Amino acid sequence: QVQLVESGGGLVQPGGSLRLSCAASGSSFTIYSMGWYRQTPGKPRELVATITSGGSTNSADSVQGRFTISRDNAKNTVYLQMDSLKPEDTAVYYCNLRYSRYGTHYWGQGTQVTVSS
Repeated sequence: QVQLVESGGGLVQPGGSLRLSCAASGSSFTIYSMGWYRQTPGKPRELVATITSGGSTNSADSVQGRFTISRDNAKNTVYLQMDSLKPEDTAVYYCNLRYSRYGTHYWGQGTQVTVSS
Protein backbone atom coordinates (compact mmCIF):
# COMPACT_ATOMS: atom_id res chain seq x y z
CA GLN A 1 0.00 0.00 0.00
CA VAL A 2 1.49 3.31 -1.06
CA GLN A 3 2.12 5.92 1.61
CA LEU A 4 2.55 9.62 0.95
CA VAL A 5 4.24 11.68 3.66
CA GLU A 6 3.97 15.44 3.30
CA SER A 7 5.92 18.18 5.03
CA GLY A 8 6.59 21.89 4.80
CA GLY A 9 3.27 23.59 5.44
CA GLY A 10 2.81 26.43 7.87
CA LEU A 11 2.04 30.10 8.37
CA VAL A 12 3.66 32.70 6.15
CA GLN A 13 3.11 36.37 5.45
CA PRO A 14 1.87 37.56 2.04
CA GLY A 15 4.75 37.72 -0.39
CA GLY A 16 6.62 35.00 1.47
CA SER A 17 7.72 31.52 0.42
CA LEU A 18 7.21 27.94 1.49
CA ARG A 19 8.44 24.62 0.14
CA LEU A 20 6.31 21.52 0.36
CA SER A 21 7.73 18.00 0.08
CA CYS A 22 6.02 14.67 -0.41
CA ALA A 23 7.76 11.30 -0.28
CA ALA A 24 6.12 8.13 -1.59
CA SER A 25 6.86 4.68 -0.24
CA GLY A 26 5.34 1.23 0.00
CA SER A 27 5.13 0.23 -3.64
CA SER A 28 7.54 -0.94 -6.30
CA PHE A 29 5.41 0.13 -9.25
CA THR A 30 6.71 2.87 -11.50
CA ILE A 31 5.08 6.18 -10.68
CA TYR A 32 3.47 8.00 -13.59
CA SER A 33 2.89 11.36 -11.93
CA MET A 34 3.03 13.13 -8.60
CA GLY A 35 1.72 16.51 -7.67
CA TRP A 36 -0.30 18.77 -5.47
CA TYR A 37 -3.94 19.71 -5.10
CA ARG A 38 -5.49 22.07 -2.58
CA GLN A 39 -8.83 22.51 -0.90
CA THR A 40 -10.59 25.16 1.16
CA PRO A 41 -13.77 24.59 3.21
CA GLY A 42 -16.88 24.25 1.09
CA LYS A 43 -14.99 24.05 -2.19
CA PRO A 44 -13.90 21.09 -4.30
CA ARG A 45 -10.29 20.00 -4.36
CA GLU A 46 -8.42 21.76 -7.16
CA LEU A 47 -5.26 21.12 -9.10
CA VAL A 48 -2.18 23.09 -8.14
CA ALA A 49 0.53 21.36 -10.16
CA THR A 50 1.60 17.90 -11.30
CA ILE A 51 4.73 16.45 -12.83
CA THR A 52 5.26 13.18 -14.67
CA SER A 53 8.24 10.89 -14.41
CA GLY A 54 9.38 12.34 -17.73
CA GLY A 55 9.29 15.87 -16.36
CA SER A 56 6.14 17.15 -18.04
CA THR A 57 4.31 19.61 -15.82
CA ASN A 58 0.78 20.90 -15.56
CA SER A 59 -0.28 23.74 -13.28
CA ALA A 60 -3.20 25.99 -12.50
CA ASP A 61 -3.22 29.42 -14.09
CA SER A 62 -3.46 30.99 -10.65
CA VAL A 63 -0.04 29.69 -9.59
CA GLN A 64 1.95 29.95 -12.81
CA GLY A 65 4.97 32.17 -12.39
CA ARG A 66 4.84 31.80 -8.60
CA PHE A 67 4.92 28.06 -7.85
CA THR A 68 7.48 25.59 -9.17
CA ILE A 69 7.03 21.83 -9.05
CA SER A 70 9.98 19.45 -9.21
CA ARG A 71 10.60 15.80 -8.63
CA ASP A 72 13.38 13.45 -7.56
CA ASN A 73 12.53 10.14 -9.24
CA ALA A 74 15.24 8.26 -7.37
CA LYS A 75 13.69 9.30 -4.05
CA ASN A 76 10.05 9.13 -5.23
CA THR A 77 9.70 12.65 -3.88
CA VAL A 78 7.93 15.69 -5.26
CA TYR A 79 8.50 19.28 -4.21
CA LEU A 80 6.43 22.43 -4.54
CA GLN A 81 8.30 25.70 -4.19
CA MET A 82 5.75 28.41 -3.49
CA ASP A 83 6.87 32.02 -3.87
CA SER A 84 5.00 35.33 -3.77
CA LEU A 85 2.30 33.71 -1.71
CA LYS A 86 -1.09 35.37 -1.50
CA PRO A 87 -3.87 35.06 1.09
CA GLU A 88 -5.96 33.22 -1.51
CA ASP A 89 -3.33 30.46 -1.54
CA THR A 90 -4.45 29.53 1.96
CA ALA A 91 -5.69 25.94 1.86
CA VAL A 92 -4.95 22.38 2.82
CA TYR A 93 -2.48 21.06 0.26
CA TYR A 94 -2.68 17.37 -0.65
CA CYS A 95 0.03 15.31 -2.28
CA ASN A 96 -1.21 13.21 -5.19
CA LEU A 97 0.22 10.15 -6.94
CA ARG A 98 -0.85 8.08 -9.93
CA TYR A 99 0.72 4.95 -11.39
CA SER A 100 -0.85 5.53 -14.78
CA ARG A 101 -2.37 8.42 -16.68
CA TYR A 102 -5.98 7.40 -15.99
CA GLY A 103 -5.29 5.34 -12.89
CA THR A 104 -6.35 5.64 -9.29
CA HIS A 105 -5.44 8.82 -7.42
CA TYR A 106 -3.63 8.28 -4.15
CA TRP A 107 -3.61 11.05 -1.56
CA GLY A 108 -1.51 12.22 1.32
CA GLN A 109 -3.02 13.34 4.62
CA GLY A 110 -2.79 17.03 3.72
CA THR A 111 -0.73 19.90 5.07
CA GLN A 112 -2.11 23.31 6.00
CA VAL A 113 -0.73 26.40 4.30
CA THR A 114 -1.88 29.72 5.73
CA VAL A 115 -0.92 33.03 4.16
CA SER A 116 -1.75 35.88 6.50
CA SER A 117 -0.25 38.99 8.01
